[in-house]
Amino acid sequence: MSNALRSINRMKNFWLVKQEPSSYSWSGFVAERETSWTGVRNFAARNNLRKMQKGDDVLFYHSGDEKAVVGIAKVVRTSYPDSTAKEGDWSTVDLAVVKPLARPVTLREIKNNSRLIGIPLIRQSRLSVMPLRETEFREIVKMGTS
Repeated sequence: MSNALRSINRMKNFWLVKQEPSSYSWSGFVAERETSWTGVRNFAARNNLRKMQKGDDVLFYHSGDEKAVVGIAKVVRTSYPDSTAKEGDWSTVDLAVVKPLARPVTLREIKNNSRLIGIPLIRQSRLSVMPLRETEFREIVKMGTS
């Protein structure tokens, strides 16, 4: 199969990444426009990074006190070795800013939305990189524009 045909047949994936704003905030990401998503040291999250493909859509979530989705990014480079890892087999991807949400979508709002009841953000709250279904991704984006 040709690369062109493969990319047409590949369905876009949707993700959510979490970050403590005191470590790396949405505003810092916006200032840089693009970043390498380093420092992930959880095997499930690492495996999710490795599944990300160029062009996938990503929600940026502030953890800690804020607990809210604040913006949209996209994958611009697929996984490669994380240079910040001193030992072990860890990966990173490159993300680029797409746009902020008009307003943050809080964890409380997400938990109260029946269409989002099964998302990993609620079921696996400590996971820093998680997949979303397209419908879940679009629902959160919609919530952030209303």
